[in-house]
Formats: sequence, structure tokens, C-alpha cells
Amino acid sequence: MITTLIRQRGTEDYEITFAAMRDFTDTRDASAPDELWIVEHPPVFTLGLGADPAHVLNPQQVPVVRTDRGGEVTYHGPGQVVIYLLFDLRREGRKLLPRDFVARIEQAVIDTLAAYNLKTQRRPGAPGIYVADGEYQGAKIAALGLKIRASGCTYHGVSLNVAMDLSPFSRINPCGYPGLVTIDMRTLGVSVPLADVQHELATQLQNQLST
Repeated sequence: MITTLIRQRGTEDYEITFAAMRDFTDTRDASAPDELWIVEHPPVFTLGLGADPAHVLNPQQVPVVRTDRGGEVTYHGPGQVVIYLLFDLRREGRKLLPRDFVARIEQAVIDTLAAYNLKTQRRPGAPGIYVADGEYQGAKIAALGLKIRASGCTYHGVSLNVAMDLSPFSRINPCGYPGLVTIDMRTLGVSVPLADVQHELATQLQNQLST
């Protein structure tokens, strides 16, 4: 079993975390443990490396930050669990392919939501997790975006909507999809402290990625 460190960074501006992730990855070596960083961001729109800025329809006062992750535009804000995965996919004893890494992250989100009796699923060709049934079937509840360097080291990660002001999502085309409905756990009838979901998702990620 491979040990993963969990770091709780609290509430932190996105650009501070982004710079810290890159610095960590720039300076790590083969002996550095993998880490999960748990954070909550003030409102921010982030664009993936090749994202089309036209998908930001009306940012108003919310800052827009260009990043080096994959994917299009998404929103981070209060009431959302964000966990960044600083992993070495080529670590001795692991040797994960990128697609397997993504699949395990998605499964961790599905298992986390199942713990709260919410049924969710993947969507082929559209990374993230979506509501599987009911009134909000097809709505997106979690987003995924990663940077995987040639060395096999990763950063960026996954966000899960718990109890948010969802209106900023209406001011973008989430993940580049016009009209995509974005939802949170509270709207689906689950009211739970953010810290509880942070802990549950971190535990599920550990379970998925410990071997």
C-alpha cells in the first residue's frame, strides 16, 4: 500500500494554490510522498490550457484565470469541495496509466455520493460525474481537470458541488457545453457539512489510489 499525505489548506485564493502546486511538482523527487490538497476557493472561473475564452459568457466581478490543466472553463466557489492530486503515476509499485488514474478519481466521486444515497455516473467523452436519475438526470455535479507532466507527476484535480450559489455556472458554458445544467448536493436534497464531504472524498480517493 502506498501512503498518501492529506493537507487541509482551508480557504485560499485559487492563484496561490495554483502556484503552490506547480512549485511542489517542480521540486519533488522520486522519494516525495503523494499528496491530496483539500481547499475551498473564493469565487473564480478557471480556463484549461486550450480552453476557448468565449465560453466565459458574463464573468461580472468574478476573476478569470488561465491554467495549465486539461479541459475547458469551470467555476470554483464557496460550498464546493476541491481536492488537488499531486501524484507520481510512475512511482514504484503503482505504474498507473493516465486513463486509469482518471477512472479511479471518478469512481471515488461516485462512491462518495453513493454514501449519501445519490446515484451518479460517468458520461463517455465528457470527464466528470453526472446525476444518474430523477428530476436532475444528466446534470453535472463534479468536474475533473488534470495536468500530467512527461515525468508522470500530476497536479490539479477534482471539484464536487456540495452547497453552493450555483448562479455563476449560468454565466459560463460549463466545461464548454452550452446549456449544461450544474447541480449541487443540497439541491438534490442532501444537506451535509462541507467538512464531512471533504473527509469522505479524500478517504475514497485514498482507497482508490493506495495501490
